[in-house]
Amino acid sequence: MSKQVPVVKYNTSYPSIEDLRNKARRKIPKFAFEYLDGGCNEDVNLYKNTAEIREVELAPYYLSKHKGSSLQTELFGHVYDAPFGIAPVGLQGLIWPNSPQILAKAAKDHNIPFILSTVTTADIETISQITEGRAWYQLYHPAEDAVRDDILKRLEAAQYPVLVLLSDVPSFGFRPRDIRNGLAMPPRMTLKNILQIMTRPEWALKTLKYGTPNFATLKPYMPKGLNMKQLGLFMNRTFAGRLNADKIAPIRDKWKGKIVVKGIATEADTEMCMKLGVDGIIVSNHGGRQLDAGQSAIKSMHPIIDRYKGKIKIMMDSGLRSGPDVARVMASGADFTFMGRSFMYSVAALGDEGGNHVIAMLKTQLQQVMEQVCCEQIYDLPKHIIK
Repeated sequence: MSKQVPVVKYNTSYPSIEDLRNKARRKIPKFAFEYLDGGCNEDVNLYKNTAEIREVELAPYYLSKHKGSSLQTELFGHVYDAPFGIAPVGLQGLIWPNSPQILAKAAKDHNIPFILSTVTTADIETISQITEGRAWYQLYHPAEDAVRDDILKRLEAAQYPVLVLLSDVPSFGFRPRDIRNGLAMPPRMTLKNILQIMTRPEWALKTLKYGTPNFATLKPYMPKGLNMKQLGLFMNRTFAGRLNADKIAPIRDKWKGKIVVKGIATEADTEMCMKLGVDGIIVSNHGGRQLDAGQSAIKSMHPIIDRYKGKIKIMMDSGLRSGPDVARVMASGADFTFMGRSFMYSVAALGDEGGNHVIAMLKTQLQQVMEQVCCEQIYDLPKHIIK
């Protein structure tokens, strides 16, 4: 494996995710920022996710021989340039217009995975073209098999290599900010929201340029002319119900590529995924947006790693906000990591430059940790963890 030259081309005015978050708060309407930033209920798990990642400590071996560090990471037969990717985020175009396209292009240029959500604002075909067939797709399982099968056919035609099945949204999360702002289902636009838009002219002009955000992938399945209330009822009806073995099994039979189940938090669900022939899992609690009374993602991951490491690909998202966080999670045994909010803060803050900036910044931060602890390969990070 070749050694990698650190990437340093990022905007030095924003050298941390927190800097980007603060800039994003000033750039986009309050309802859009709170949709991105918030968790569910009292945000307990939102904050635990990051705090408990940062309890992990690494040991530096300063006197060991060190030939340089590589961030390259193999996953499902592809060697990526870093051990992190872009997690799926719903309604990205609401947060910043054209943001899924911006991030997909940056992911392709930096050779990291981008996961497109069923409920975001760019369609399957557009993102496939931008990424040259390298994007992954996260499926909210439809209630109707015909819709599921048509989406799978579109994904196969667009050459998506990995299908991600979402398991942790059997019901929409109870998110007080979104309820107050009218972004629950069904959504509504309030006078307060309109006034917020008027104070964010750049966001408003970009939205006029790219059009009102919509569920682009789902347009072929939607009746025309839905008002906001009807749209909410359509979404509730179309994606009602939980993922289970009976729904995964026929997808495994139909889908020729890799299958990953996202939202796994227990050994029992991991065992079921293995029995169903799933290739990987993403340990996740949806960024603290679904179950406030649950564990942090990293605490859920520990027993899964202990029992199933090497038997199935184990990835993690929820709570990562820096290169050191990626190092901590990889040192804990993960095969790969994903981040959602971190990338969206950067695009909301810096627009078209946000994708390249945040990937370059995270690579640089992670490279510094690797060099500091004298770790040459990503796979060797577990040797540095302090139990």
